Amino acid sequence: MAVAAARNVFQNLKTPQHHHYTAAPRRGLRTMATKLYVVYYSMYGHVEKLAHEIKDGASTVEGVETTLWQVPETLPIDVLGKMHAPPKSSVPIIDVSQLPDADGFLFGFPTRYGMMPAQFKAFIDATGSLWRSQALAGKPAGIFVSTGGQGGGQETTALTAITQLTHHGMIFVPIGYTAGPCMFSMTEPKGGSPYGAGTFAGDGSLTPSKLELEQAFHQGKYMAGITKKLKTG
Repeated sequence: MAVAAARNVFQNLKTPQHHHYTAAPRRGLRTMATKLYVVYYSMYGHVEKLAHEIKDGASTVEGVETTLWQVPETLPIDVLGKMHAPPKSSVPIIDVSQLPDADGFLFGFPTRYGMMPAQFKAFIDATGSLWRSQALAGKPAGIFVSTGGQGGGQETTALTAITQLTHHGMIFVPIGYTAGPCMFSMTEPKGGSPYGAGTFAGDGSLTPSKLELEQAFHQGKYMAGITKKLKTG
């Protein structure tokens, strides 16, 4: 009897049991937009002009939501007045706590002796809590700049800024020579480099040229595509 009972139990274990499940109704899957933040500091408007062109380029990539942000100003208003700096635009000021919300970044700033200015450095210095948690690690970031003239830091300003990205574990994304003919044109002085878009401000009276804006537009589109690819796979 015991042997027969054991045989029946064993047989039941081998027999597949068929269960009937009621499938939950399928709902439309909502794909979250890829968020690209263009974060910049601009005293005289040259970097801001590039930032708007970069946003226009990024906006051509479907599924990417691009937002412009300014970093806080650190100079008093009276000092800015003595420097003949125009009033700030209506582009919102970003707080470091908002950075983790983005999937990718393009950081823009003018040069100060071949490096980012104190205003942007102060903003980066305030990201200590994000560094401790590595909240920005793995996120792609590009750089665009403005300098007074040729040899004024078009490459070194971006190069020295890469150290900030490295400590956060971010992925630096240069544009290389993907912008095509506009990067090889020798018909006029122009900013920009394989590191990213750039412009010459001169004594402040210059505005970004057509070639410089073309490169900025490309950088926005290029970065948006890479950020989307890294997020969605």
